[in-house]
Amino acid sequence: MAPPNQGSFLMRTIRRLLYREIIASTAFVMLAFLALFFFIDFVGEMENVGKHGYTFFDALLSCLLQLPGHLYELAPIGVLIGAIYAMARLAQSSEYTILRTGGLDPLRALKLLSTLGMVFVLITFVVGDVMTPWSQTRATLMQSQFSGGLRMGRHGVWLRDVHVDDQGKEHHVTVNVAGARSDGAVTDISIYEFDPQGRLTSRINAARANIDDEGRWELEDVVQIHWPAQLEQEPPPDTQLPRMTWTSGLDRDVVAAAVLPLATMSTWALYTYMEHLSGQAQAAQRYELQFWKKALYPFACLVMMALALPFAYLSTRRGGVGFKVFGGIMLGISFVLLNNVVGHLALLHDWTPWLAAGAPSLIYLLMSLAAFGWLVRYR
Repeated sequence: MAPPNQGSFLMRTIRRLLYREIIASTAFVMLAFLALFFFIDFVGEMENVGKHGYTFFDALLSCLLQLPGHLYELAPIGVLIGAIYAMARLAQSSEYTILRTGGLDPLRALKLLSTLGMVFVLITFVVGDVMTPWSQTRATLMQSQFSGGLRMGRHGVWLRDVHVDDQGKEHHVTVNVAGARSDGAVTDISIYEFDPQGRLTSRINAARANIDDEGRWELEDVVQIHWPAQLEQEPPPDTQLPRMTWTSGLDRDVVAAAVLPLATMSTWALYTYMEHLSGQAQAAQRYELQFWKKALYPFACLVMMALALPFAYLSTRRGGVGFKVFGGIMLGISFVLLNNVVGHLALLHDWTPWLAAGAPSLIYLLMSLAAFGWLVRYR
């Protein structure tokens, strides 16, 4: 029996070997994927070069800003392929067999890979919650700058707000925003105010608006229309103003969440907007599902590490590494497909968001543990 110091030194050596192999393989796979996606994005952006002042360097910057989003999306697949390649190579060269005889039992191996998996979970969370929202926002605003602004489709974006002013009066407001500019201003705004009985009392149309963190809208080129409480009363004439300050409960973060794509939102931003929609009695299931998917997605890296471990017990002395890597690619693709399909089905059938978001990872984790237990027992 080895002395305690010798045993701890041996485990540190084993840990360094496994971590070095897996990290190096994963980094290589991620670089290859990112290079491929960068090339595809760049070829697509070259079609817009020369239009509206869009230059070669603008296309290059736009593609670079999209890389964190690709890194976040590909992280679980990259971890899976990199880990499978590392474990299969160790098994092929019989190094993993030597590690097992040196004291690396299955549970200890699972613990070592789980620890590394949690490191990948943390990295994925930082990339997806800090880097990706920032870069996607900049890419969206930059592209809108050369396309005349960000348009919200035929009907724009609808926002609802119920708030009480300083005089204690309750306001029921519905706002439509048709577009946004690269400087953060929104354009083509229509504000409809109703009384507590649901009757339309006023409408404000504005060409542009800047919104602050307190919910103050600085409107420009304003046309204001009022309707009297009684139908027999004569309505006042329309009011035209160059500028107007309008206060509501819709601050800049809420409007940005509604106007910008979902990829630009962090987990906290999704939660804030989800709570706002629920508080205004609006449908929030889409954002609830996206919130839980974003919160649970990094843990898919931990599941992928568990999926890679059984490949170390499929030892072979001749070939087999390429076949195992191909199997890992198929597993990763099937995970992405299942994740997307479950997300769409959850919206169609009104499934519980947190359960729908976590089900694919749970299924693959159970599959990996079952395969690992069978291989340890019978192989």
